[in-house]
Amino acid sequence: MRRKRTGQIYEDVLITNIAAEGKALAKIDDIVFFIKGAVPGDIVDIKVVKKKKNFREAVVTAFKEYSKDRAVPECEHFGVCGGCVWQTLPYQLQLKYKQQQVEDAFTHIAKVEIPELSPILGSDNQYFYRNKLEYTFANQRWLTDEEMDIPDEEKQLQGLGFHIPGRFDKVLDIRKCHLQADPSNAIRLEIKRFCIEQGFSFYDAREQVGFLRNIIIRTSSNGEIMLIVVFGADDKEKRDLLMSHMEKTFPEITSLMYFINTKCNDNCGDLEAQLFSGKDHIIEEMGDLKFKVQAKSFYQTNSHQAYRLYSVARDFAKLTGNEVVYDLYTGTGTIANFVARNASKVVGIEYVEEAIQDAKVNSKLNSISNTTFYAGDMKDVLSDSFIAENGKPDVMIIDPPRAGMHPDVVATILRAAPERIVYVSCNPATQARDVQLLDAAYKVLKIQPVDMFPQTHHVENVILMERK
Repeated sequence: MRRKRTGQIYEDVLITNIAAEGKALAKIDDIVFFIKGAVPGDIVDIKVVKKKKNFREAVVTAFKEYSKDRAVPECEHFGVCGGCVWQTLPYQLQLKYKQQQVEDAFTHIAKVEIPELSPILGSDNQYFYRNKLEYTFANQRWLTDEEMDIPDEEKQLQGLGFHIPGRFDKVLDIRKCHLQADPSNAIRLEIKRFCIEQGFSFYDAREQVGFLRNIIIRTSSNGEIMLIVVFGADDKEKRDLLMSHMEKTFPEITSLMYFINTKCNDNCGDLEAQLFSGKDHIIEEMGDLKFKVQAKSFYQTNSHQAYRLYSVARDFAKLTGNEVVYDLYTGTGTIANFVARNASKVVGIEYVEEAIQDAKVNSKLNSISNTTFYAGDMKDVLSDSFIAENGKPDVMIIDPPRAGMHPDVVATILRAAPERIVYVSCNPATQARDVQLLDAAYKVLKIQPVDMFPQTHHVENVILMERK
């Protein structure tokens, strides 16, 4: 490795590992470098873009030698889209580094005694595994280097695809996405073609004007399809023309919905979904359970792996049918209903009121009568008086957002003193931090990583803790 005098350019750097958040790792003069776009075994030239006391962040400026382990990306949009950034890693190596990510989090953050990790549960489907995707319309799409050379009069500036990382106003037009199975790509391409043919305006994120804003495609494992179109203006004639065309062209769509969003942001959480045709929901199946998924419902986006994830959580809970179970951050009650038939009573708590309503509907749909759901901020709802009213939990199942648990919630859990805690996490770092707080009274007995999102660095992890 030769270092140029500027101190900002480094040549012939060997990538040795993968760090947290999926970045490649190298060491130069005992300083750690986090590098985007490389894989272990690559030899690269890099440019420092951020300098900190103990580490540097850098980007690759040239590849001198490719790793023998490097894979060929499946997607033509790789490197520009910003998604599926691990396509250059063979899947078995992806699993290796995800397992390592979990182990590193518990070793360096939790710093508690842990058992040997169970081998990560990989996904049978490495592509086309998502049941939900959202695309954005743009009247000034992102142009690749090749497209910049096309004469202006021949450029098609309208696009429908994903936001370029770090650019709220630029969208990469997607020709084929490998994340969601057919007819997802066909639906997106036909909407774009038809709307361009009709002269409908695509959204301008800077000026915040335009008829077409977003589409959301949801699919279920039993073949149902929901298409949601988000309009930036209320024009019934144009709206009916598009929706009728999609209804006729894709009769397999079972739920055709729309939002009218004239706000300055894309969030439709506070808007009412409107039904154009079909049902206002699709049904997802998990084992012998059914879940009603509406336009705004949360549901795990990898249905097959969600079943494996929740099965691990249920096995770890070791329920005999006599336990009171608290399901914290219950969402739409998926885990609560999944374990309810093995418990005496399940109490679910979730911040989002609409999710709690979905949870109640899902219990009713499956003839489950031993669940109770509450909406509110976890640190406010889960109090000593709440536990006194609902019963002392024998088992707590916890599935918080990426930020992990509030310290007040951890303190209440310690006072409630359940015999077992099953902690499901999409962020091993914050999970390890919370485990350190729980270590005063609990011991980690099992750790099971689960890969929910192939081609990305994200990993789910389930742990079992029992009272010391």
